[in-house]
Amino acid sequence: MPWTRAMDEKFEKLFAMMAEMKARLEDKIESGQEETKVGQEEMKAGQEEMKAGQEEMKARQEEMKAGQVEMKAGQVEMKVRQEEMKAGLE
Repeated sequence: MPWTRAMDEKFEKLFAMMAEMKARLEDKIESGQEETKVGQEEMKAGQEEMKAGQEEMKARQEEMKAGQVEMKAGQVEMKVRQEEMKAGLE
């Protein structure tokens, strides 16, 4: 079967369609990569916020721990004063 002009035209159309499909696919891939990048940046920002929140919570826990130590020291001091007062009354 000899090669005809009609065959050439059909192949040209086929190649044009394939090129168009490839371009659309590349656009979709690029768009997907961009969405992934945005998602990763949002996730990183969320992780940084969470880390900051954890650090703040740790600082508050340290403050509470220090306050408990102070309170315990105050209780001991109060008990000593009570004992001193008791001893002074006897």
